[in-house]
Amino acid sequence: MRKASWPSRAVDNSYTSQWSGVGAAYLAYLAWQTLRQGGRGLFEPRSLQPDSHWKLLRTGLITNLLNPKVAILYLALIPQFIDPARGHTTAQGFALGAVQIAVGLTVNALIVLAAGSVAALLRSRPTWAKWQRWITGTLLGAVAIALAREVPARARA
Repeated sequence: MRKASWPSRAVDNSYTSQWSGVGAAYLAYLAWQTLRQGGRGLFEPRSLQPDSHWKLLRTGLITNLLNPKVAILYLALIPQFIDPARGHTTAQGFALGAVQIAVGLTVNALIVLAAGSVAALLRSRPTWAKWQRWITGTLLGAVAIALAREVPARARA
């Protein structure tokens, strides 16, 4: 394998370092917001204006329709499981897609229920919420430092 030329490596390293630096700065900002006196945890419940069911449905639908990962998944994965000898291929594709949607809906519903339970637990036990905030802030800070240390190492490479 041929090594990339110097200008190509320099541009690649500069670009990678720049965005890694931005990511490290953002993580450091999140850590500071979480750990500072009077700060709020990333997962603390906040009061929001209620949205209508129609607006929530529209937002979710648009988000999912504009997400290319689902289309790529269906186009790359599902055809492998379609057998023309077993009947109509379009019906098999829709059946497999329906199974994936049902599994995804179940998993997302369980995540929502678990998140609600965890939020209620943290609300009823302020000490746990404080520990969760400190642990989250410390981990965000540690990742920010690790990423910031990686930026100069990539620039030297």
